[in-house]
Amino acid sequence: MLRIGVDIGGTFTDFCGWREGEQDITSLKVPSTPPDFENGFKQGFERLLERLRPEDGESALVMHGTTVSTNAVIERKGPKIAFFVTKGYRDLLELQRMGVRNPLNIFENRTKPLVDRAMVFEVEERLLRGGTVETAIDEEAVEALARQAMEAGAAGFAVALLHSYANPHHETIVERAIRRVVGKDAEVSLSSEIWPRIGEYERATISVLNAFVRRRMNTYIGAVENYVEARLPGSQLFVTRSNGGAMAAAEARAFPVHTLLSGPASGVTAVQYLGRAIGEHNILTMDMGGTSTDISLVRDGEALTSTAAEVGDFPVVMPVTGIEAIGAGGGSIAALDGGVLRIGPQSAGSFPGPACFGRGGTAPTLTDAYLLAGYLPEALLGGAMHLNINAAEKAMASIAEALGTDVATAAEMCVTVASSNMVAGVLPYLARQGVDPEELTLLVYGGAGAIQGPLLAAEIGVNRVLVPSTPSVFCALGGLVSELSNDTMETVHGRDVDGALIARTFAALKEQAADWLARQASPDRLVSQTFECWAAMRYVGQSFQIDVRLPDSAVEAEDLKAMHDAFHQEHERIYSHADPGAAVEFVDLRMRVRGAMSIPEPASPGTVMTGAPVKGVRPMRFQGHVYPEVRIYDRANLGLNEAIHGPAVIEQPEATIVVPPDFIAHTGAYGAIFMSRS
Repeated sequence: MLRIGVDIGGTFTDFCGWREGEQDITSLKVPSTPPDFENGFKQGFERLLERLRPEDGESALVMHGTTVSTNAVIERKGPKIAFFVTKGYRDLLELQRMGVRNPLNIFENRTKPLVDRAMVFEVEERLLRGGTVETAIDEEAVEALARQAMEAGAAGFAVALLHSYANPHHETIVERAIRRVVGKDAEVSLSSEIWPRIGEYERATISVLNAFVRRRMNTYIGAVENYVEARLPGSQLFVTRSNGGAMAAAEARAFPVHTLLSGPASGVTAVQYLGRAIGEHNILTMDMGGTSTDISLVRDGEALTSTAAEVGDFPVVMPVTGIEAIGAGGGSIAALDGGVLRIGPQSAGSFPGPACFGRGGTAPTLTDAYLLAGYLPEALLGGAMHLNINAAEKAMASIAEALGTDVATAAEMCVTVASSNMVAGVLPYLARQGVDPEELTLLVYGGAGAIQGPLLAAEIGVNRVLVPSTPSVFCALGGLVSELSNDTMETVHGRDVDGALIARTFAALKEQAADWLARQASPDRLVSQTFECWAAMRYVGQSFQIDVRLPDSAVEAEDLKAMHDAFHQEHERIYSHADPGAAVEFVDLRMRVRGAMSIPEPASPGTVMTGAPVKGVRPMRFQGHVYPEVRIYDRANLGLNEAIHGPAVIEQPEATIVVPPDFIAHTGAYGAIFMSRS
């Protein structure tokens, strides 16, 4: 049995492959092929199979991370959606939460909804907050609304009725009426089915997002799934999801909203996998690809979870791996804005890409700056992709002329601005989490992470940097080692909550979670399954809640005090304050199930060295200084614990690692590069 991890980014598509019973992991990357991302998938898949050489009848489990749904939301490229809402709430998507992002900007506007107001249909019905019916629903009236929606060109339907988190019956009636009019294959997304959480705007947004990306994801995943099955009969496709786990392709086609952060979340999963192996439990992650840079936090070996994520300015209140965008990527374009040098947010993408790629790009990008500053070699991907330094100089000339300096200095300025932007994002992020940078190890990955990450560490006060053996395909590795994972939840706010109610609710949620897991994969493919009890809790009167992992023993014993104690401890950890004497309330209860499949044990790359570690020298620029002869090391020929004093560069076929001045690097366990401030 083969297991394959895939991650599609805006610039490259990454692959990792492993055969059960063996130790070695095979990896590679190919250029992405937007907008037809499945073409890049097929090209890379064929190259990977050439290396893995599947035996006759051998099948594969393919774990696929994708940005297709994310791009659809950011680019607002989706079908016309009809939104069904309780009568009197037609402007729900327009009003949002009334506030704006920047109240000091008099020109600031709220986010434009994905559904035009003309496509919002009011349903005559009303439930009270406990789920009891105040106004019964008229199915014939709903059918009439469905006909209006069809005549208006609706290709998908989203439904979010008031208080459906407490009683989904009216939403299921709406779905039934729509299918009678449109047909049984109508794409209907119910808020009560996706995430039955209190908060009408957030719940409505999730149902709309699901409907908006469903057709595009259904087409894409269907094409990939058919290809994989035809190529390796008996194989199964899974899609990685925003909570760091994975789900079956059929589940992803029905509920693509769970994939909006699938790629970045897979990277954090790989960080946990490597961190457990080397004994690093408090890690700041940095994933820098071609378009953006994302960070996350692993505390005590557990990934930070958030219910306040955003995608394309829309809130995603489901529990996801806590990821925050802090800057540009390697393909981000450098430009002057009123005399101020800025990096991004526009990106050259994969085609035409940075000017140095030689594909027709003419705009200066951060990758061009890396090449001109001396950080990058003349060829990437083991020599398969040559870089054109003359094209990079020509592209950067306009920036240099405007700044009144030479091309190389302008390039270093671009790198400095990128670092400054990231510092401005990282430090407030860590402050919100109550974390001192000196307590953390910075683990860098992504195509450009090992270049910019060490430079960022020197700026924010992190004294230890870790570069995995395959940093440029790390998110694909995260897919390869992902578990099947899902969250089921029930809102209990406003009810009389005691230990018995909590125990009963979790028992029912556990049955739902077990049923979900059984639908994803056959039992013989699972090596273990675990269930975790979580609760959103707050002090009475608080306007926000925090997620708390409840001890299994407390839930089984119906011990309400132990659950409250867990909340106080978490509140103290986050805010350095707790009030054990204050009243506590539960907002919702959540059960997370994890189904683990066989994965490779972390292993060090082979130690056979075929040449000298130093392969040459070249000039580089760091912090305004020119170092004329910086040593270039070949990672494949580095001995264990061999000290490399910065400034230096370590090269490997799929990544370039910068060792800044005042840092010392050495190769440690599992082939990772460890850097520490000297």
